[in-house]
Amino acid sequence: MADGLNIPGVSDRYKTNDLVESLMEVERIPLKREEANLETYKKQQDAWRGVNQKMASLRDSVKTLYSFENPFSSKLSSSSDEGAVSADAGREAEFGSFKIEVLQPAAADRFLSDEISSDMQVPPGTYTYKAGDKTVEFSWKGGKISDFVTALNKRGGETIKASLIGVSAGKKALLIESLRTGAENNLVFENKALSLAKDTGMISPVKSEAAALDFSADPLSGSTASKDKDTVTVGANKELEVKLPHSAAENPSGKVTFSFSQRPVQGSAEHSAQEVPQTLELPQPGGITYEGISIQNNPSDSTLPPPAEKELPSSPATPGSGKLFFIRDAGGKETPLDSSHLASDGSGSTAVSFSLSEFPGAQALIVRNPGSGTELTVTRPLYHDEKKSSGFEPRHAVSTAQDAQLRYEGITMTRPSNDIDDIVPNVTLHIHEKTERPVKIEIQPDTEMAKDAIITFVGKYNQAIAEMNILSINKPEVISELDYLTPDEQEKAQERLGMFQGDFSLTNGKSSLQQTVSSSYRFADDAGITLLSQIGISTNASGGARGYSPSQMRGYLEVDEKKLDESLKSHLSQIKNLFGYDSDGDLVIDDGIGFKLDRQLASWVQSGGIISSKTNSLETQIKSSNSKISRLQTQLDRKESELKRKYANMEGTLDSLESQQSTIRNFANQGNRRQN
Repeated sequence: MADGLNIPGVSDRYKTNDLVESLMEVERIPLKREEANLETYKKQQDAWRGVNQKMASLRDSVKTLYSFENPFSSKLSSSSDEGAVSADAGREAEFGSFKIEVLQPAAADRFLSDEISSDMQVPPGTYTYKAGDKTVEFSWKGGKISDFVTALNKRGGETIKASLIGVSAGKKALLIESLRTGAENNLVFENKALSLAKDTGMISPVKSEAAALDFSADPLSGSTASKDKDTVTVGANKELEVKLPHSAAENPSGKVTFSFSQRPVQGSAEHSAQEVPQTLELPQPGGITYEGISIQNNPSDSTLPPPAEKELPSSPATPGSGKLFFIRDAGGKETPLDSSHLASDGSGSTAVSFSLSEFPGAQALIVRNPGSGTELTVTRPLYHDEKKSSGFEPRHAVSTAQDAQLRYEGITMTRPSNDIDDIVPNVTLHIHEKTERPVKIEIQPDTEMAKDAIITFVGKYNQAIAEMNILSINKPEVISELDYLTPDEQEKAQERLGMFQGDFSLTNGKSSLQQTVSSSYRFADDAGITLLSQIGISTNASGGARGYSPSQMRGYLEVDEKKLDESLKSHLSQIKNLFGYDSDGDLVIDDGIGFKLDRQLASWVQSGGIISSKTNSLETQIKSSNSKISRLQTQLDRKESELKRKYANMEGTLDSLESQQSTIRNFANQGNRRQN
């Protein structure tokens, strides 16, 4: 017998481990096959998700071309003087141009103090600042002026702002400004804020003055109005003119107030006419009483016709009608005071007030009584400066609160803000400064946005078609012709090449998309643009002389930008209809390239669609494959353990035989030595 038998666990003389591994390799073949299937299922699922991503991106692009927010309805606005007036046009704004003249921009109160020390201390107290109907109030514990400014700004929000301006070494000036423009948003100081403003020389006392206007002139109708010291009575169908001060036209903070009452005239034809009886008055018929029984005669009857219903006289003009008072400018144009300037004072009279800033160039107040049988009693109008009515005026006003004044279509109007959206429909004007001449505003279509959206659509469409080609065609040139792919993207595309070559859903889907973009859409009998190719988009838009290339035959679209630019400039509305239009008049888009593509792509990407069904089916196969792999792995582990146990037993037997052989050999050797 050979020397040197194997000792289990020490050496592997019989190569049992290799033998077990060789046997297990054969046993692992079903497992490896199933693991390869699992990897294929996962790659296919990822591929379908890639198709879903490309189609969903294309669908989003398509929706923008026919939805309510389509780029064909976007507008661009331009101004001949952007520094003075700019504009933003809404989607519903009309194309065209108009002129705006800015007489003055809206401004806010901005008051500067005298020079103050940089380390000035602001005393404690309650500081109240008002701008129109907004109030900023806070309690200050006292401290440096710089800390006070910081505290005020924290609470000022969009109402009040404060700042310190260095005017010289160690000296500063305090600036308090309202952040709200408009004549009604005057800056007002109250409580300790008023004291601080006076102490720093920001404001100073001023005598409040109110001037009584003269209405001593005769009515314009030629007859004298009855008047006393403080009132004037204007009869029926009479007019009265009240001259406004010359300085009033130049003072935007000037205000006029008065009151009036209206009453019927006693003795007028409407009220003094005697009523003439229209029926015959007959005496009572009488009767007789005998032994407690009374019998009355029937009333007499008349053959006169029944009286006609009396027609009541019309009531006089109501005070709120806005047709009693007018403002006349230097050109003789009259603007009526509307109901916003009238308010009942609770005593039977109506108060009237108006700011001269609302009526640029105002020259006179006209009182006109159109009522028949009524008369107006008007108190003497008072003119005063609103800036001085509070008893203080700014000493160093950087700017004062005023409304923006504009002239549009010959009409002068005022607004409290420099951002105005109620003059031109769907256009917001932004006023920056006064203009020397009318500024021309033009509203035009945003063709660049429309062009970008169309080109984006073409790009997304080509990406979706490319992905469908890669998965359904097993030809390397399908990838090489996509020169926009990076090397890494090309490598990954190679892994997907021809993956669904036998799946007809992709080829049918691609054919359907190609048919949709190449079809004709006649949205109107006189439609001139019915095909994408007419605006420079087709599979051969470049117009190659050699005919179609293989890549063009695969359905990719090309764009002739020059032709597209010309089409957008000349036929924007028709291009809009090409992508989506209402074919049955129910105001709902139901046809067009965009609409059709959206519906087709929805069948692929929506929940329960084609791609969802594909990925769900693969998910089921993946779960089944994982279960099978787990089961095979358990079986292999059991098989490997059994083989190792059997070969371990064999090695143990060999070890036993080795031991016996060694014992016999030793015994034989001892016998030989004895014989010798």
